[in-house]
Amino acid sequence: MKKGARIVADVEITYTETESKGRYVATTPEAGGEAELTTSKVTPTLFIADHTFVPDSMRGMGVARMLVDRLIDDARRRGERIVPLCPFVRAHALKHREELADVIQW
Repeated sequence: MKKGARIVADVEITYTETESKGRYVATTPEAGGEAELTTSKVTPTLFIADHTFVPDSMRGMGVARMLVDRLIDDARRRGERIVPLCPFVRAHALKHREELADVIQW
């Protein structure tokens, strides 16, 4: 996280999915818009984290990291693995390679 980043506590993250896609959405009363992290299913236990977007109104709040943390927590709980195609998710996975070895598929 960037030095001086402002983390907000009242971020709500929801998850929706179809047969082939998943989408995490983060909203907060402090900022307009919504941030998202999208996934594509490869198999029932393997998916690709393919895109993260945070609108300007939510930048610097740690929202992208919250989305990635939720993605990782959910994958662990469900016994799934993540291919980190998205540059943001990939950078996070590389930085925390050892602690995420159980959920990241290189």
